Amino acid sequence: MDGSTKAQWVLRAAVAGEFLGHGVFALQGKADWLKWISQLTGADAATAATLLTLIGIMDILVAVIVLVKPVRAALLWAALWGAWTALIRPIVGMPVWDFVERWANWGAPLALLLLMGWPKSRKEWFKA
Repeated sequence: MDGSTKAQWVLRAAVAGEFLGHGVFALQGKADWLKWISQLTGADAATAATLLTLIGIMDILVAVIVLVKPVRAALLWAALWGAWTALIRPIVGMPVWDFVERWANWGAPLALLLLMGWPKSRKEWFKA
């Protein structure tokens, strides 16, 4: 196994762990996240809980995809979603350092995507 393959496996494990952990927190209805959803969308508590459950399922699905077959489209989604969820912190009033601290949430999936090679066609976005 060459260095690039080893690095890809480390990144796959890191991204999967991040998204699995976040997915489980979401399914548990993490109170801060429910508050942020309501704050950002104006949703009532029940709608925020439903949205958070859907987010949790999606995060766990991303974790499984990245671990089993890291499809480039899923990695791009993980990078974008990781950046957004990190950026939410200062948007809801937390210090900017809460965003900075989470750069790996988008950096790890982006690094894995770049190691695998940026797709040259639409079809390649759905290849591992």
